[in-house]
Order: sequence, then structure tokens, then C-alpha cells
Amino acid sequence: KELCVFDEQVRQTFTECQAIEITDNAWMQAQLSLSRGGLGLRSLAYHCNAAFIGSISTAGLALPTDNFLVEAVNCYNLSVPLENSIDINNLSSSPCRQQTLFSILENGLLNSLLSKSSTADRARLLSSSSPHASAWLSVVPSPGLGLSLDPNEHQMAIKWWLGLNTSPGSPPCALCPEHCLDLLGHHALTCKRGGDAVCRHNKLRDIVLQTCHRACISAKVEAGSGLGSEHKNTRPADILVSNWVCSKPAALDLSVTSPLNSSLIQEAGLTAGSAAVVAEQRKHAENGAKCFELGWVCIPLIVESYGAWGKEAIKVFSRLASHLATRSNSPKSQVISSLYGRLNLTLVRANARALLLRGGGQLEDSNMYL
Repeated sequence: KELCVFDEQVRQTFTECQAIEITDNAWMQAQLSLSRGGLGLRSLAYHCNAAFIGSISTAGLALPTDNFLVEAVNCYNLSVPLENSIDINNLSSSPCRQQTLFSILENGLLNSLLSKSSTADRARLLSSSSPHASAWLSVVPSPGLGLSLDPNEHQMAIKWWLGLNTSPGSPPCALCPEHCLDLLGHHALTCKRGGDAVCRHNKLRDIVLQTCHRACISAKVEAGSGLGSEHKNTRPADILVSNWVCSKPAALDLSVTSPLNSSLIQEAGLTAGSAAVVAEQRKHAENGAKCFELGWVCIPLIVESYGAWGKEAIKVFSRLASHLATRSNSPKSQVISSLYGRLNLTLVRANARALLLRGGGQLEDSNMYL
């Protein structure tokens, strides 16, 4: 009972600090770990039995006659599928780690949330729980490095991330009044007017370019236009990287796609990352022939609006991180965490500003991208 009271106090404090009204489903998402698209505000009441079992068993103190342990195991087993239940008689010989037990609980929590969500919310949740999508939440704020959100951006980002209504009343878009804003902000993030999508794209491209240069990899922007016997009007490379595969340059083509697009939402509501897969295939169809003609390797860098990166982008970033880790004598895990954090915070900030500019609130300043 006391733990439930504490959980409720955490929820109340969160809503007061963020100045938002939070629904039960949104709070359930907030209680998930970052890797599952949450905010890491774990419920003590929900996790207490797993924490107790993990501590007792790893300390070698698990006794089948311990009434407190018996009660904790019984409560835990009621919260998980049968195949994940714990046999108290095996705890002394096969200790359970807290992290493993928490992971099982949170998988169940996420599946429960998915089962009662709409198709659009399932697409949102699956995208936001993809690898690296929540990297922006782990970034240490640093205004001097451009790694921060102002209060309005932060509030809007949290509302959007948790699936709360970003545009109460569905008013017309401030930049294209013929379209109305939607609850999840899909129109605001895909609106072609105002230049937000272009600015977002260029900011992400510049981070990748800077990473190439820091790793001492030769790269240049906006390559390919006017070259080749055919497709002269296409530009397959946002960034052209020298000597990437078998001495061939790589044409990195960055694009942001939304899992809430009408043509993608059904599959995105079933399979995480499916919107990125479709966008990768489209980029290969558009640019593959010209890249082949020029002797380049076509590599799409696709990110979904909720931060899920495509498989080809993940491979590129892993290689860049390896080069940069060697150059800086830093652990690769640290370098790649920093890279995803910078990329996804830039993405989320641009998304929050697009939502604010189209009727979701106010920006603190008029200069969007300084």
C-alpha cells in the first residue's frame, strides 16, 4: 500500500513539473525503461517483488522456507507468463538477476500497453521502443553544445513522446490552414510548408558530416547532381564518403519518415522499424541506378520520426563510431551512445519546434535553429 502511495506521488510530481495532464496509458509508458520507449519512472509497487527476489538470490540467501521470499515469488509469478515463472527451490542454485526479472516485467507491461492501444499508438510505441530511439533522453543537457531543450520544447517533446494530445481541439495548421492538426502530431512533423522538414534534415546531415570529419574520413555534401548520362537531375548523396566499400565512395542519403503515414501505419503497428525498411527500399529504387553508373555505393540513412534508425544507418554509425573511438582513444560504446544522443536530440527538438509553430504552443525565441 505504501509503495502504491509513493508511485502516485511520483505521478503527481511529474505532472506538476511538466505542467501536463497525463492519461493512465501515458503514465504506463512513462514507467517503462528508456529502451522500451518510456521515461524510466519505474513503479516501485510493480517492481518490488522482483527487486527483493533478485537481491536475496544473488546474495545466496534464498531459502524455500523464507516466508517473505515465498510471498514475493508468488506475487511475481502472478505478474508474468507461466514460462517466466520462478521455482523457489531453484533460486539457491540458479540465482535470478534483478535486471533479468525487470526485463520480463517490462516486456509484459509494454505488451499490455500495445494490446489496448490503437493502430497509430502501436506504431508510435513500437517505433519509440526501437534501439537508440530514446537516446535523446540520456543526453546530459549542454546549451553550449546545442544539446538542450528549452522549457516549451521539453514540455511538447514529452507530450508527443507519450502520445498525449499535442493540439487540443484539432485546430487548422498555422502554415497550411486547409489541413487540421492531429492528436499525435503527424501533420506537423510532415508538413511541407515553413521549411521545418528541410532544416531538420540538414541538421541531422551536418551531424553525420561532422562525425565523418572527426573520424578523419573524407566526406562532402550534396554530391551527384548533374553527373551521369541519365538521372542528371537527381542528387543521390547528401554526403559522399570516400573509399567506403572496396575503394568505392558511399552515397549517404538521409531521410526522415513517419510510421504514421497512411500507407505505412498498418504494418508499422505490427512490426517495429517497418517504416524505415520501406523508406530504405524506396531510396534504393530512386538512387540505385545512378549510384551504380557513377561507381558509388547507395546507402540510405533512414530515421523514423520517433527516432528508430534503419538497419543500413545503424551499420554506418557503427563503423563511424569504430573509427572515431580509435582516433579519440575512447570506448566505442561511449562514442556510439554520444552519436545517437546528439542525432536523436536534434530530431526531437526539431519535431517539438514544428509542433509548437503549428499551434501546439509558443517558442521562446524566433530564431529556430541557433
